[in-house]
Amino acid sequence: MAKVLVATVKPFAKAAVDSIRQVCKDAGYEFILLEKYADQSEFVKAVEDVDALIIRSDKATKEVIDAAKNLKIIVRAGAGYDNIDLEAATAKNIVVMNTPGQNSNAVAELALGMMVYMARNKFNGTAGSELKGKKLGIHAFGHVGSLVGEIAKGFGMEVYAFDPFIAKEKIESMGAKAVDTEEELYSTCQYISLHIPANEHTKKSINFNLLSRMPEGATLLNTARKEVINEDDLLRVFKERDDFKYVSDIAPDIKEELESNFGERCFFTPKKMGAQTAEANINAGIAAAKQIVGFLEKGDTTFKVN
Repeated sequence: MAKVLVATVKPFAKAAVDSIRQVCKDAGYEFILLEKYADQSEFVKAVEDVDALIIRSDKATKEVIDAAKNLKIIVRAGAGYDNIDLEAATAKNIVVMNTPGQNSNAVAELALGMMVYMARNKFNGTAGSELKGKKLGIHAFGHVGSLVGEIAKGFGMEVYAFDPFIAKEKIESMGAKAVDTEEELYSTCQYISLHIPANEHTKKSINFNLLSRMPEGATLLNTARKEVINEDDLLRVFKERDDFKYVSDIAPDIKEELESNFGERCFFTPKKMGAQTAEANINAGIAAAKQIVGFLEKGDTTFKVN
C-alpha cells in the first residue's frame, strides 16, 4: 500500500484535507497528515517511509529528500515550486510536480483587491483615484496574469502584457496588448502586476532601470515572489519618487524601513495570501492528490517540473 504524506506548516482547509484523504482512500493508499509542525526535524522524520508527498509552502530541502527512502513524487499544491530542491529530487529520480491554475483566480482577485486598496489611499477617508482608464501592465501572462487582465478589463483598465514565452497573437486574442520588451511595459503602464517565477534569470530582475521608467502615479503589485525584486533599487525608487507605491502579499526584507519612512505608499499582507481562499485550498489539494494517483498508477507526468 502506497503512503501519501501531506506535510503543511500552513494547513489546508478541513474540506481540502477531507477531499485529499478521500482520493487516497479510493486509490487504496494510506493517508498521513502532518500539520503545524514546530520544527523541520518533524518533517524530516515523517517523510522517511512515504511514497508520495504533498506540500504547500513547506521546504522540501535536500535533507528532507535524502531522508525519504521510498519517495517517488512530490507535489507542490500551488504554482510556484522554488521551495523544493529540484536538483536533489532529480538525483534520486523523484518526480516533482506543481498544480498550475488551481490557485489562479484567488491570486488574481487578491491582486485587484490590493490595487483598489492602494488607489483609494487604503480607505483612509481622503480622495483617491479610479482604476478606469488607467494602464495595467502584466509581467508574465500565464494562468494568473491572464485572469488579472480579464478582471481589470471589467474595471475599464487598458491591459498590456509582456511574456516572451507566449506568442503575441495569443496574448492579444485574450484581450491584452502585447509589448516587445520589459522596458516598454514599464514605460507604458501606471500599474504593473508581477507574475514571474523566482529563478536564476528573474531574481532581483525588477530593478531601478524598470521601476524608474513607470509613469507618474506608479504602483507595483507583487503576488509572485519577493526574490524577484531588487530591494536596494526598490528603496531608491521610494526615496526618489514620492508618487511611487508598492503592495505585495509577501513582505520584503526591508519591510520595516519602508513602513517607517513610506508607510502610506506601501502595504504588505501579514503572510502570503494569494491562495488563501477555501476554493483555492480545495482545488489545489484535490489536484495534488489526483496527480499522485495518476503518476503512481499510470506514470502520468503531465505537470512534472524537473
